[in-house]
Amino acid sequence: MEHTPAVDDYLKMVYSLIERGTVHVGTSTLAGKLGVSASSVSGMVRRLVGSGLVEHRPYGGITLTDEGTDRALHVLRRHRLLECYLVSELGYGWDEVHDEAEVLEHHISDLLLSRIDAKLGHPSFDPHGDPIPREDGTLPTVSARRLSTVDPGTRGRLVRVDDEDPDKLRYLAECAVGLGDTLTMLERRPFGGPFRVAAGDGDDATEHEIGPALAEALWVGPAN
Repeated sequence: MEHTPAVDDYLKMVYSLIERGTVHVGTSTLAGKLGVSASSVSGMVRRLVGSGLVEHRPYGGITLTDEGTDRALHVLRRHRLLECYLVSELGYGWDEVHDEAEVLEHHISDLLLSRIDAKLGHPSFDPHGDPIPREDGTLPTVSARRLSTVDPGTRGRLVRVDDEDPDKLRYLAECAVGLGDTLTMLERRPFGGPFRVAAGDGDDATEHEIGPALAEALWVGPAN
C-alpha cells in the first residue's frame, strides 16, 4: 500500500491508542481522535486490512500486524524526533510542537532525520516523555501509570504527558509543573470530583486542584 499521510496517520493513531492502554480500538474511537467521519474510518480500515497492515474482526477491535507496527513506529520516530528538535533548537514550547510535527513528519528525508537525531544526541524521549523508537524499531522502557489511577499518599515522578490538547500543556506550564517533578496525590474527591495534588518536594511544594481529564493525561513513574 502506498505511503500516504492518511495511511501513516491511521497507523500511528492505532499504535498510540494501544500504547496508552486502550483495550478496544474501534472505528468510532478512531473517528473521534482523527476528526473524520465513521464511514471514512470504515473505508480506510478496509483498505488497511486488505494491505495487510491491520486486522479487524467483526465486533472486535483494530490491531496492527507486524508490518503495520513497523510502519507506525517509523512515523512515530519522525514525529517525536521532530518535536525534540523544535523545542531544543528552535525554541518552541511543548504545547506548540505536536501540530507542527504532524505536518513535517510526512515530508522530511531519512537523511535529514538521522542528522536531527545525531544533532540532538540520540534522545530516548520527546518533550512530552513519549519514548522515541530507535532505528531498529525497539523502544526505551517506560514504567508509568496514569495519575488518575493512583491512591492518596502515592508519590511519583511526572514522566509523561499526553500531548493532544495544547491547553493542558499550557496550564501545566502556568502552574510550573513539568517532566521530572515529583507529584503526590493528596486527595481524590468522590463522584468524579477534582484531585488535590502537590507538585515538588518539601518547602518548595505547591498544591494544585486538577480535574479528572488532566489527571488522566499525566503519567507518573517511581519517585527518585
